[in-house]
Amino acid sequence: MLRNLVRGLIAGAAGTTVLDAVTYGDMAYRGRGSSGAPGEVVERLAEDTGHPVPGEGSTRTNRLTGLGAVAGIAAGCGTGAAVAVLHGAGLRLPWWVGGPLTGALAMAAADLPMAGTKVSDPRTWSGKDWASDIVPHLAYGLVTYAVATCGQDRAPERCRSGA
Repeated sequence: MLRNLVRGLIAGAAGTTVLDAVTYGDMAYRGRGSSGAPGEVVERLAEDTGHPVPGEGSTRTNRLTGLGAVAGIAAGCGTGAAVAVLHGAGLRLPWWVGGPLTGALAMAAADLPMAGTKVSDPRTWSGKDWASDIVPHLAYGLVTYAVATCGQDRAPERCRSGA
């Protein structure tokens, strides 16, 4: 179980890196700005729990941006860990199912808090908005699922021999 958990954390980190690369590539290609939504979600959750983020002006804004990014990394690594543990427990899906499902799980982990805190309403998003969300999460899912499940279907003796 611990091995699956660690493998999943690593898989989630790899997937998160790919998600960020695809997102930043899209930003560079289209010339669009970054989203402030992760920081806004952190801000609302912090206030709702009675622990507002300290600071004023740009200092506070920078803290929220950083906390939003860290929350995204945590969600990505946590999703990878969950997928690897489930796979280790016997949930074996082909990559073409497991990868997109993993991406959908990560997308839900990002979008549901935005909707729940009323930072954004996905029902009002345009096609470009959805593409900006789906494509990076699909890339995340494919990479995360591949790393999380790599070598898990091999016979134990083949794993020890390095084959």
